[in-house]
Amino acid sequence: MLFEPLRLGPLTLRNRIVFSAHLTNAAVDGMPTEQHAAYYAARAAGGAGLVITEEHSVHQADRPYEKLIRGHDPAVIPGYRRITDAVHAHGVAVLAQLNHNGGQASGMYSRQPLWAPSPLADPMFREVPKEITVAEIREVVQGYAMTAQHCVAGGFDGVEIQCSHASLLRQFLSPLTNRRTDAYGQDRSRVVLEVIEAVRAAIGPDRVLGIRLCGDEGIAGGIPLEEAVETARRVEAYVDHVNTSIGVATSTLHLIEASMHVPRDYALFVPSALRKAVDVPVIGVGRFGAPEQAERALADGVCDLVGVVRGQVADPDFAAKARAGTAVRTCSACNQECVGRVGLNRWLGCAQNPRAGREALPLPAPTVPGRRVLVVGGGPAGLQAAATAAARGHRVTLCERAGVTGGQVRLAATAPGRGELAAMVDVPLAECLRLGVDVRTGVDVDAAEIERHAPDVVVLATGAVPARPAWAQGLDRVVDVRDVLDGTADPAGSVLAVDELGFHHATSTAELLAARGCSVEIMTPGMVVGQDLGITLDMENFHRRAAAAGITLSTDRVVVGARPGVVLDVLHHTVGTVAQARYDWVVCAVHPRPDDALWQALRSSGRPVHRIGDCLAPRRVHAAVIEGERVAVSL
Repeated sequence: MLFEPLRLGPLTLRNRIVFSAHLTNAAVDGMPTEQHAAYYAARAAGGAGLVITEEHSVHQADRPYEKLIRGHDPAVIPGYRRITDAVHAHGVAVLAQLNHNGGQASGMYSRQPLWAPSPLADPMFREVPKEITVAEIREVVQGYAMTAQHCVAGGFDGVEIQCSHASLLRQFLSPLTNRRTDAYGQDRSRVVLEVIEAVRAAIGPDRVLGIRLCGDEGIAGGIPLEEAVETARRVEAYVDHVNTSIGVATSTLHLIEASMHVPRDYALFVPSALRKAVDVPVIGVGRFGAPEQAERALADGVCDLVGVVRGQVADPDFAAKARAGTAVRTCSACNQECVGRVGLNRWLGCAQNPRAGREALPLPAPTVPGRRVLVVGGGPAGLQAAATAAARGHRVTLCERAGVTGGQVRLAATAPGRGELAAMVDVPLAECLRLGVDVRTGVDVDAAEIERHAPDVVVLATGAVPARPAWAQGLDRVVDVRDVLDGTADPAGSVLAVDELGFHHATSTAELLAARGCSVEIMTPGMVVGQDLGITLDMENFHRRAAAAGITLSTDRVVVGARPGVVLDVLHHTVGTVAQARYDWVVCAVHPRPDDALWQALRSSGRPVHRIGDCLAPRRVHAAVIEGERVAVSL
């Protein structure tokens, strides 16, 4: 069913795969850019049946973040035309999503008070909005209509009205945020119907008009599913499709862009319920990472179309590969470069696809075609370098010391709930083999071996090795997280996990040990254990799992000394006191050191040698993948 055509209002889509709306942070001064056009066109060229762009603001006072597209400004029309021309060139329809963020915003950019149904502060932005007046509601409704006209002038095939995760309209629909006693409180969907009527009049009958509804806010007292179903029934006569959503883009953002710890089908109950209630096509969402998962949802009658975002960010050719039956670069839902990067106010990227967010930048031709390239190290950096170099016509050999490729990513994938990380190294390995890379495992390369091999270029991706903390010198039963994951160490009894990295290293290892029956405490110098889990939307679910497992979380503490018997001196640095604590074992998640011995041996050899990934500077996986791509493109 995935590749059956579908009628969507006046359009016929070539398949059921939708590249749904999501933030790219590619706008400049509120205007769409060439990057937008190249980004959406890449997914259209890759076989998507429908593209829906990120939100376009319908009112000048609504500016919740810096890189929002100001759809209310007629200056956007030339940029719109670039996007639509680029997508239409591949025979794909493209819709624009219209939105007003209401109280889920900040007045920092507009220097004006926020408008919301009721004067209730959002838990993330913590800014009390002004209760929007009836006259201002009419102004916003007109803003939707005007922005829709701009979209038509810009060549869009229609628009989708957001009433979902970050939306003034959802705030009107929700009993949590709409406490009004006037007509807009007595009938919380009234303003939605007014917007739909105004937008339809603006775009005419020959353009698609869709709506995106939240079926579950994930908050007690929020929009109940049965009310979302009733809203869908009320708007059905006026719209061409109903898109779905789960969660609120502040309080329960972790439900909208769920990480790999969340089951893939977690949100399907929403489109399933709406599809039973309406006859217009329903778009299902919920971490569709693999084509067979999307096919199953359609076959089961859950939805009529499938929204695949991160899957098509990771692999722009997701649809074409699915149709051909070839392997897709499966999104692992790590959220590091898509959700996390955008949350840090940078343009969207992908830890697996180094070209994501840079589609508008052409790749240079190889400087010297057909070079003999030796890549030393088969982790994510080395695999990406080898695959990209081979794809660009170089003759590549990759040597890995271990018996399997994958490096620390493959080891990390053995931790609880982290298994999908393996795709980050399995997919580029398969690509290497497809492209004819000579992959050799169990090979320890030294300088003499490189001289015998006589490559034109050497790429070192030898990674990093654990660094023992100074206070731990000479102590038994103080080990690295790697030692636990690979089975070198088997801690028992009371275990302290020292978290200086603020990411999954300590938390996932602690969960593993707790499941084995250990009494586990995680200690960090930061204000929050695993503080960067908040960036990837893993924080909420980790804390729930930690509480259920009985894991103790200790913050603002630094180990400053230790004695035999694993007795530690612990500084509570916010108050300056030092206390002693005793454990059976200590597991360290601390910064490693580069494994750069081969680099030191080769740096003066006169042969072109490049360092990438952790052997250059230990960082996270996205840096390794980007540098692997970058060095291969430079050859």
